[in-house]
Amino acid sequence: MQIYSQKDVKKKALSGARIAILGYGSQGRAHALNLKDSGYDVVVGLRKNGDSWKKAKKDGLSVAEPAAAVKGAKLIAFLVPDLAQKDLYKQVVDNVALGATILFAHGFNIQYKLIKPRKDLDVVLIAPKGPGHLVRRQYEQGRGVPCLIAVSQDATKSAFDNALAYADGIGGTRGGVIKTTFAEETETDLFGEQSVLCGGTTELVCKGFEVLTEAGYQPEVAYYEVMHELKLIVDLLHEGGLAKMHQYVSETCKYGDLTRGPRIVTPAVKREMKKVLKEVQNGKFARQWIAENKRGQKKYKALMKKDLAHPIEKVGAKLRARMPWLEA
Repeated sequence: MQIYSQKDVKKKALSGARIAILGYGSQGRAHALNLKDSGYDVVVGLRKNGDSWKKAKKDGLSVAEPAAAVKGAKLIAFLVPDLAQKDLYKQVVDNVALGATILFAHGFNIQYKLIKPRKDLDVVLIAPKGPGHLVRRQYEQGRGVPCLIAVSQDATKSAFDNALAYADGIGGTRGGVIKTTFAEETETDLFGEQSVLCGGTTELVCKGFEVLTEAGYQPEVAYYEVMHELKLIVDLLHEGGLAKMHQYVSETCKYGDLTRGPRIVTPAVKREMKKVLKEVQNGKFARQWIAENKRGQKKYKALMKKDLAHPIEKVGAKLRARMPWLEA
């Protein structure tokens, strides 16, 4: 494994080039502002006069509709939601210059062949390992969120250099840039979200809350124990791995961790995780998600409504209202 840093960047790779950022959500705003502050000529491609258009204008950025924004751009970053990228590519591709670079922050559309890029284009990936607000904040503080870098198509033989220069422009080389593939980034990202970071964690929290409240404990006490304190443990893990977490929790906690944890996350859970990974690898999850969108997201919306109606949300809202500093 090689980790690329600022010293590895070829400064001339994107020197004087226009960069078009399509989308102004969490990642789009962070990338556009960081690149602008790094001295690049940035234009944001958005639907005219929408909320994002006004926001980007207020932030001091040049804004144009997507088809116009890509004209003359050496690099175009597709930073709209995954399932909006295919149609957006069709809308703008005729205005994309020969030999330009198209960039993604997640490999979904290339890995599952929703987008089949023109043969003359460089196709690259820069995936920050953190949400957009963190990418922006770390940059402003002189730091950077680590990134993954990949090349799917190298028509000009400069694809990697262009991608690394882009990563440098958003601050990624300050934290380190690791080379990967579109397949590895897509599959590990989806698996992590589904099994651990979002799906696994939220299910564990909610089931813990249910067990405590069904046993007669106060919902507020249960909330603090399984939801509120989770951040304390995650911060320790984030800062120093298992070693730092064990360093700062009690001996009693450590003993419970080592003897009871494996009873919760059992070999059966690991077997189910492997099934989830296989569904990501063979495209089953992608096909289901694409079909769900074509059907109007009925099942997705019903599941979301049910999730947000969980009693832990009502208790949490009441308790968080007493801690306004959390918003900061």
